[in-house]
Amino acid sequence: MSTTTAYLNARLVDPASGRDETGGLIVRDGRIAEIGPNVTANGAEVVDCGGHVLAPGLIDMHAFVGEPGMEHKETLASLGEAAAAGGITSVIVMPNTDPVLDEVALIQHLERRAENTSSVNIHPMAAITKGLKGETMTEMALLREAGAVAFTDGRKAVANPLVMSRVMRYASAFDLLLVQHPEDPILASDGCMTEGELAMRLGIPEIPVEAETILIERDLRLAAAANCRYHVSQISCAQAVEVVRAAKKWNSRISCGIAAHHFALNEQAVGQYRTFAKTSPPLRSEADRQAMVAAIADGTIDVIVSGHDPQDEESKRLPFEQAAFGTIGLETLLPLALELHHKGEVPLLKVLAALTVRPAQLLGLEAGRLEADRPADLVLFDLDRPDRIEKQKFRSKSKNSAFDGRPVQGRVLRTVVGGNVIFGGEDVE
Repeated sequence: MSTTTAYLNARLVDPASGRDETGGLIVRDGRIAEIGPNVTANGAEVVDCGGHVLAPGLIDMHAFVGEPGMEHKETLASLGEAAAAGGITSVIVMPNTDPVLDEVALIQHLERRAENTSSVNIHPMAAITKGLKGETMTEMALLREAGAVAFTDGRKAVANPLVMSRVMRYASAFDLLLVQHPEDPILASDGCMTEGELAMRLGIPEIPVEAETILIERDLRLAAAANCRYHVSQISCAQAVEVVRAAKKWNSRISCGIAAHHFALNEQAVGQYRTFAKTSPPLRSEADRQAMVAAIADGTIDVIVSGHDPQDEESKRLPFEQAAFGTIGLETLLPLALELHHKGEVPLLKVLAALTVRPAQLLGLEAGRLEADRPADLVLFDLDRPDRIEKQKFRSKSKNSAFDGRPVQGRVLRTVVGGNVIFGGEDVE
């Protein structure tokens, strides 16, 4: 039975086309049928958007999930609920599960499980190396056929340059996207926070920015030699941004992303040993944070991700050096990204591009655009509504947020996947 919904009186914002205008959008049978300033209901069920922003559903290119193997931290179902509340309609999950996503059967199992339990689109990245050990390359071509959208060792960098070189040459032959965690494990060693005066004062082992920069410099040279697609997963320091900015002038096949916490926080968030602010890469200096904002504004940074890394309390309620790395981020991604717009640092279209069309382009996804015959994956949000982040309200099973209590502007009113409302749905205020 055909279903048609008309979203009217909306501020249509589509970064792919540069559209930012008042109008309407028709959804028919799960896809966008019509969009523009002159759209009318014509008998369809009407949703009055109240002048709020209607944009493509967000695409989060970097999130961890506990299923399989660590379901106490996060399941595919709870991940979907948290993503929907955050206006995210597609989530790309990392292969750091138990077992690791390094075989075709495991990729297929996760996709089936996600389809049956999650309200959002789940796409897996597969491991670059078997068991994430950095030694033996996985069957990447077969994993791609099974549904892997890209390849990464997640929290671990592929440290061996010979292994990485061989991986890149193989990936180039099949036009696969490689995603690298930018941290040299030897230089980072047992470090827990960024190198600097605060770490020295707190007596916390340090991670120098060179651990990030040197690995990226090495990989960019290898990627150029192999002519492969290469993506830095979570860039965090000014030195690394300068390296990527310079490399982009001569290599169009490289890209990079940033987790929201790396432009929204600096090392001071660690305060007196706050383990919820222990992340990998670590939170950097205020100068580095400002450089991240500038890099988003000038397009050096391509995508903004949540870096969602759920950890149970037992993993975080420990002395700083022993606590697990990671902060959750699905439900805070949009309001934190909107801070860039509200502060006048990055235009709204560019902020949303980094959350929608750009990750879709990198991953080869059909989503990310407000365009006729595209999937009706949508987010409706109030751009200006004041709010406060409260971790106890999160749908995520884990509550390890570095942003608890932070005032923000912007709230998701409705999230739609394939034409179906998966969050909100009450009358728009």
